[in-house]
Amino acid sequence: MDITIKGKGGHGAYPHMTIDPVVLAARTVMALQTISSREISPLEPNVITVGSIHGGAKHNIISNEVKLQLTLRSYNPQVRQQQIAAIKRMTKGIAMSAGLPDSLMPVVYVHEDETIPSTYNAPELASSVQASIEREIGKTNVVKSEPVMAGEDFGLYGLTSQKRPITIFWLGAVEPKLYQASKASGESLPSLHSSQFAPDYPLTISTGVRAMSRSAMDLFNGV
Repeated sequence: MDITIKGKGGHGAYPHMTIDPVVLAARTVMALQTISSREISPLEPNVITVGSIHGGAKHNIISNEVKLQLTLRSYNPQVRQQQIAAIKRMTKGIAMSAGLPDSLMPVVYVHEDETIPSTYNAPELASSVQASIEREIGKTNVVKSEPVMAGEDFGLYGLTSQKRPITIFWLGAVEPKLYQASKASGESLPSLHSSQFAPDYPLTISTGVRAMSRSAMDLFNGV
């Protein structure tokens, strides 16, 4: 989602003659945090993250607009629609409270072409794949993970007209010594989107090929 928050720019020495979009953006960011905590059921996992905020070009100039980039996460499509509606309502309300005219109301754009539904792992298939991988690389090297809010377009395979069951597994990519050191110290390892993420690619690729091949062969053979 992109949000353009508009205002009336001017000189930083005369803020009373402007409507500062930076201040409105700050109010908006804080207000959006209450959607998950106060408007959506605590039993419905959801996330609203403001990942980017850009506005202004000089120390002493109040700009005309600020741009925000957000990511919305949920398991329930209805919760997503609730998030979107709340964001539109809040951004407009904040703009109105600042005295902005209709022509300067915020612009909220939802990237529907970048929207991915949640991925659902079919329990029976997931158990079968888990057993296959454990036979191939050992039980101690297979770990069940908790549900996460990360997006994954693999989930689209489960929404085709054939309604095929799907399951996805994650492949560890960290050098074993670093992984063991992380477990011992409790420090988190760099994630996929980190600039410090450095996979042990020879071991990662070979392990992934073994896990995928064994899973496929067992499924084909009805194991």
